Amino acid sequence: MTTVPLAPVRRWILRRQSAHRERGATLNSLYIGALTVAIVGGMLHRQLAEVFWPPHPDASGLAGASLTALCYGLLYLALRRFGPLALSRPAASWLLTAPVSRRSLLIPSLRIAGAVAAVLGALAGIAIVGHTAPRPVALPLLTAGGALLGLVLLLIAAAAQAGGRWGTAVDALMSLLFAAGFAGLVADTTLDQPVAVTAWPPAQTLVPLVAGVAVVVLVVLALVVRGLARTPSDHILDASRTAGTLFDAAFGIEPSFLTDMIERRYWAARRLRSVTLPSRLPVLVAQDLLLTLRRRRRLLWLVFGAAFPLLLGNAPAWILGAAVLLGALIAGMTATGNVRTDAGNAVLLRLLGLSSRQAVLQRLWIPGVLAALWSAAALTALDVLGDLPAGPWWALGLALGPVGAAAAVHRARAGFVRNDLLPLDTPMGTLSTGPLVNAVIGPDMLLLGLPALVEIAQGNPLSWTTVLVQAVVGVIGARAYLSGTTDTDRTELSR
Repeated sequence: MTTVPLAPVRRWILRRQSAHRERGATLNSLYIGALTVAIVGGMLHRQLAEVFWPPHPDASGLAGASLTALCYGLLYLALRRFGPLALSRPAASWLLTAPVSRRSLLIPSLRIAGAVAAVLGALAGIAIVGHTAPRPVALPLLTAGGALLGLVLLLIAAAAQAGGRWGTAVDALMSLLFAAGFAGLVADTTLDQPVAVTAWPPAQTLVPLVAGVAVVVLVVLALVVRGLARTPSDHILDASRTAGTLFDAAFGIEPSFLTDMIERRYWAARRLRSVTLPSRLPVLVAQDLLLTLRRRRRLLWLVFGAAFPLLLGNAPAWILGAAVLLGALIAGMTATGNVRTDAGNAVLLRLLGLSSRQAVLQRLWIPGVLAALWSAAALTALDVLGDLPAGPWWALGLALGPVGAAAAVHRARAGFVRNDLLPLDTPMGTLSTGPLVNAVIGPDMLLLGLPALVEIAQGNPLSWTTVLVQAVVGVIGARAYLSGTTDTDRTELSR
């Protein structure tokens, strides 16, 4: 097969793709984007300076090492999730199977991914150094080092995308690194006197180190570019679908596109085994239990996430309470995938002869158990470490189970964003109300946890009366939600 030049083909597709656009539309979009960034930067420059470069270092050495593992581990996992090499829809449809140079086709994607990884790596390096390193410090060298570390992660992710069993092992290692960074932050928060950084490598040591890493990056980059043609087409197509779905979700302000793609990809890669559950369990409760047991990795992350409120020990008490309520919602959403399916297509409920009220009642059980266990674990950890006054906080966490269940099921039944609602005119421009309404569906049910939030915010010792009040409010609110949004002679679950 004869390979044809790629540049003329790209120009032809670009002309056909943009024939409907007005001249200068791309420049106008770039101008608006740059102006928006400048305005937001001018408004929030002080807050951004506190985040990336505070006046004095305020973090310990353990916090710096943990932030390094957390930030760069997350960067690698994000690169692997989105490719890192992807193509646009026209290129994936017409050029991936065309007789053109695969290397020339993928180099633009590698260039864009490299720029993004370098910028994110540099920003992470500036933030970590700004919070941990004693002044003065060689900021340009450390910024270059952070950018080079981001490029190293990109090259590893690109090589892993090309195939090989070692890629799965590196992904697992980076997940463990991310978990270790999170655990280090929690440990640093709980320590009374963390060890501060008193010394930093001088510029004489950093210059040869950064230069050596740059040489290694250039050599590995040449090897990766040389082997771009060996990247399997199915891996590129998966990354292209991910990127396309992400842009669709952002452009259409429809997060359900991304959620549906993640669910489909997760279950497509699983090999399921039959499990026999007790016959006394209601059928939908058993289905939700199977769904939860088959997502063991997400359950493990939920266990780690129970320590997240510990990071907010020094924050205002109401923020700590809001974090516990949001965590209960997220824990309950682990078992609501079947609710989203039934809300979109109620054929299973019709076959089972279940009404919407019976279905939602059964769907509330497993999310309620997960929300109760997560809240109890989070509040118990806060109580043990002394961030909360005395009291039966574990019981208050269990009382939040109905609240998390109602909020999670309500969120799963939200459906698509309604873009037919009237927009709002603000001094910053027109604001669409459809995404705002969709964003509060689910979290609005967390108002049932107001007794717990008030108790945490006040900082008074917890009594069993407050636990009883929260339990009664949660159960009555969940029952009212069930009665007000379902019916005994209707099957559909969509709101």
